[in-house]
Amino acid sequence: MENIAVIGAGTMGNGIAHVFAQKGFKVQLIDAQTSALEKAIATIGKNLDRQIAKQTISAKDKANTLANIQTSTSIEFGVANADLVIEAATENSEIKKEIFASLDKHTKPNCILATNTSSISIGQIAAATQRPSLVIGMHFMNPVPIMKLVEIINGAATATSVTEIIVALTKTIDKIPCVVKDAPGFIANRILMPMINEAIHAFSEGISDAATIDQIMKLGMAHPMGPLQLADYIGLDVCKNIMIIMEEGFNNTKYAPCPLLVKMVEEGKLGVKTGEGFYKY
Repeated sequence: MENIAVIGAGTMGNGIAHVFAQKGFKVQLIDAQTSALEKAIATIGKNLDRQIAKQTISAKDKANTLANIQTSTSIEFGVANADLVIEAATENSEIKKEIFASLDKHTKPNCILATNTSSISIGQIAAATQRPSLVIGMHFMNPVPIMKLVEIINGAATATSVTEIIVALTKTIDKIPCVVKDAPGFIANRILMPMINEAIHAFSEGISDAATIDQIMKLGMAHPMGPLQLADYIGLDVCKNIMIIMEEGFNNTKYAPCPLLVKMVEEGKLGVKTGEGFYKY
């Protein structure tokens, strides 16, 4: 594994590119929008500056990291030499399947195809390719340069050798791999999202205000961030979509998104990225 391609230059994509480039991998960061790529490189630069300020890396390390990243607006060109492609596009199954069908055509036959999906079936995504044994989930946590966990998700057809390669690779970028089976929400979001959803129910019922609900979870359960603030950082639209995926996947209404969550998304109150969610930013 030397050449890594990352599809999507958003928050997750630029973080994934950052950690691989910092460890010496050659990274192609791919996005349809030139402006998104420019923003991603600027974000990576700022995050590297924070590491310099904390004296965890040097200015030379920053230069080397940025030199390891190239950008492209073309999937066909960007993935041609990749040993591993990590897709970090929006959490939409149709978009992801379209991307994977394209990757199947334009990558080397032995290239491993990974998705950073946080809830969508790996098997469903793999079915868009002719190489389901080489498709796997790599669910990074946000912010990627800081968070240690990578949830590794095996599809039903994922080869054991592929899992072993990805687990070993994850360790080389100083992350901790946790391997799980394919199921709606996997483990991280299957547990996290219902907790967030229940906090929204409690808030909507007027049991307490947002700050108090978050304070109770921080002080009583030692959570570093309360569920409503965390929802704002994740994006309320993302939270809603994951709940819907789990509701449909398990055919169980206990996973239905809280009506208040649906209403806030419809009103464009998505959290940090729009300046307002359960808090104002």
